[in-house]
Amino acid sequence: MEWYLVAFAVIALYLALVAIIKTYLPSPSTDTTSGEEPELLHHKKSTLASHIMFYGPILALKTESVAFFDWFRKYSRGLRIYGTIGVFMVIVVSILMVLMILLSVNLTVALKPEPTAINKPQNLFLIPGLNEFVPSTFAVWFAFILTLVIHEFGHAILCRVEQIKVKAMGVLFFVIPIGAFVEPDEEEVNKSASWPKMRMYGAGIMNNLVVGVFCFLLLIGMIGWAVPSTEPIVIGLYKDYPAASADIPFPSIIRTINGSPVNSTAEVASVLNLTKPGDHISIGFEKSGIVSTHELNLSTWPSDLGSRESGFMGVSYYNGQGVIEMTQRFLSPAGFLILLSLPFIPGSEGQQLRILGFDVEEMTYYTEPFPLYWQVIHLLFWSGFINLAAGLFNALPMLPLDGGLIFKEGTERLLARRGLSGYGSHIVGAVSSLILLLMVALLSLPYLFHM
Repeated sequence: MEWYLVAFAVIALYLALVAIIKTYLPSPSTDTTSGEEPELLHHKKSTLASHIMFYGPILALKTESVAFFDWFRKYSRGLRIYGTIGVFMVIVVSILMVLMILLSVNLTVALKPEPTAINKPQNLFLIPGLNEFVPSTFAVWFAFILTLVIHEFGHAILCRVEQIKVKAMGVLFFVIPIGAFVEPDEEEVNKSASWPKMRMYGAGIMNNLVVGVFCFLLLIGMIGWAVPSTEPIVIGLYKDYPAASADIPFPSIIRTINGSPVNSTAEVASVLNLTKPGDHISIGFEKSGIVSTHELNLSTWPSDLGSRESGFMGVSYYNGQGVIEMTQRFLSPAGFLILLSLPFIPGSEGQQLRILGFDVEEMTYYTEPFPLYWQVIHLLFWSGFINLAAGLFNALPMLPLDGGLIFKEGTERLLARRGLSGYGSHIVGAVSSLILLLMVALLSLPYLFHM
């Protein structure tokens, strides 16, 4: 069955379930004191209504059992410091993000690139399965839910630290979990001073950034635990050279040369170093457990690979140690940005790095230090990726994002000191509109340039 038929059936089933639940829930306009319903049934409906809400077709499951957050009040001093650092971190990140968007728009106007899959509307959202760059795997869904939970828990914990009541917390569904939320007491939030509010708004972003960096650090530290295979694993062929002309299968493993077994790329190289262009050799390649023998006439080496006197068959090998070393070099802010762009990196470099987050055949080219090692690596990658992506995006000084709320509080605070508080909402609105316009331009300009 086609995937879209399955998706349609699941959505239809979800909407039918929503309709049934809405029918069972008491209407807000119903007079619940009229005695028309039996008392027990009315109690059950009221209890259900206290845990379920709808925003159109979006289902919200919530609970008012939020006393758990009060436990963190004993650490109020440290958490206020953490929240204050978070506010300054959001300010720095928001400035950098705006500069990056401006530079990206300027570069797009200058280069006029062709539209790519990144520009497609569905790829604006980091929703597994919807975004074609984000697979629908356990690791991704775990990271997605983790990001939502720690973001909202950050808000809730700082609410209690700042003595703002938390009324409820819950999860949003539309077929799948699409968000989490906490409900602070709006009246108490409005009465709070600027700094408590900004600390509360920034805590979610700070949590995402801290967890994202921590996950990437763990990934970089653990990637060296895998032991790459030394077998001569062929992953590519040079066009118009002997191996390609002989229709060599790949990926495959070289098992024999002229009938003699070889076990590593070093052994293959030592044999070929004794040959010269024009020599005839017989090579056994194993693919999917089947060994096939291919006859090759060696050629000269391509000029871009250097001048050598030995023969060249035209294959490229998988370099597992090179992938490990490349990943370990990402231990820097610039390296983290490369990890954030990994799903979108084209070419051979992007393909090599996909082992960090995707179920690819290359995982079998390593000896795992423990069972499910690559699943743990994938969990760390996607937890780092989605947390950092959510934190960076939410830091934008644009309403209704958390960064926009901090920008609003800070702007109004500064202007109020100068008797200009009336201009605050206009400035915040203008900045929010400008950022939104720039983001739309960044996505739509490639289409406009090539209409």
